[in-house]
Amino acid sequence: MTGTPRPIAAILDNRAFGVLMRIVITLPYWASGLVKLLDFNGAQAEMAMFNLQPAAPIAIAVIITQLPGAALVIHGRHAWLGAGALAVFTLLTIPFVHSFWAKTGPEAVASMHVAVEHIGMCGGLALAAIQAHWARLRR
Repeated sequence: MTGTPRPIAAILDNRAFGVLMRIVITLPYWASGLVKLLDFNGAQAEMAMFNLQPAAPIAIAVIITQLPGAALVIHGRHAWLGAGALAVFTLLTIPFVHSFWAKTGPEAVASMHVAVEHIGMCGGLALAAIQAHWARLRR
């Protein structure tokens, strides 16, 4: 058997499946953004926990990055812009929050795993932007 099996190809070519997968890949961003928006005091506390000051403007910047970035990826139009913004945001969390090189023991290992997962997520965001681009071309 060569190529993709027909039932799988039909799923991969389905526009609704593409949108659903873009919703899934952006879940960490839109869920986090909504939680921060609905509990702004908690968002500020989270920023302060990671020594990110001033907490309120940083929390606002995070919300403004997460929610519109996820929406652009999900919608598909300008998905590249949303994916790029979320990828930059995600990569910036590594030195600011998950700096495994500055930690020791289990905390260093856990932070390293999160950092590697964040890099993988950036690849997933790039693939989501590619998928959205191809889906728009097929219309």
